[in-house]
Amino acid sequence: MNHQSFFHRLYTSHQACPTCPSPEAISRFYIDLLGALFADFTQLSHLNEAAFFQHMEKLKKTLESLLQSNSPRIGSPTAIADNFFEALPTIYDKLQRDVDAMFEGDPAAKSRSEVIRTYPGFYAIAAYRVAHELHSQNVHGIPRIITEHAHSRTGIDIHPGARIGEHFCIDHGTGIVIGETTVIGNHVKLYQGVTLGALSVNKEDAERKRHPTLEDNVVVYAGATILGGETVIGHDSVIGGNVWLTRSVPAHSKLYYQAKMFNGETNETDLVVFRQDKKS
Repeated sequence: MNHQSFFHRLYTSHQACPTCPSPEAISRFYIDLLGALFADFTQLSHLNEAAFFQHMEKLKKTLESLLQSNSPRIGSPTAIADNFFEALPTIYDKLQRDVDAMFEGDPAAKSRSEVIRTYPGFYAIAAYRVAHELHSQNVHGIPRIITEHAHSRTGIDIHPGARIGEHFCIDHGTGIVIGETTVIGNHVKLYQGVTLGALSVNKEDAERKRHPTLEDNVVVYAGATILGGETVIGHDSVIGGNVWLTRSVPAHSKLYYQAKMFNGETNETDLVVFRQDKKS
């Protein structure tokens, strides 16, 4: 079989994208940036202050280079890199509050350093916050590669377009999915296997809000699935394990499954909705 025409097609595709940043290069930028932000990941104590400043400038130039070769490209790579590094102190402060949330919310956590060094939730949230800043500047491709890098490492899938508030906690985390148009308030905690998804995957819905909203102080336990762009979980609510929701619930609600017994055996469950008598 003559493969020349097929090989020519492959060759042409490479010529059309001679400097496209590879996923490996983008992931490496994220890893190096995280190491610069948190000494728990990378020891840079051997650098003097001037050398550390140079290291940060090198990271900025690396981002500018990735943006320069990224396709499609919207806006000036230099301006986007400048804006991103201007936002870096805010990103850092948000991540510190996320670490607080995970440390305070997990009795097994012995130190904040342990959370930073070992918790997959922190790694995925950090990737999201970096990617979200780039996404907010209309950068395409690179943010998704950053969050997919974290997804492959942690099993936590957070779309960079999601809007997530402060003091965010992911416990364990494996199997969590947070869709593109999800909105999450402050002081929210998710356990493993939670899906914040869409009711449909029709392409014509791409510009619509397809994913749920979780207001402040919501806890969602393992395996729960919450779907739909009009679904709102009111503040201070608790969603129990394996609950399936496609409708809104008011503030201060508790939803969980309760086993029903027949002839001494458990063979059916009922969804129980309990609302505390508090002002919303």
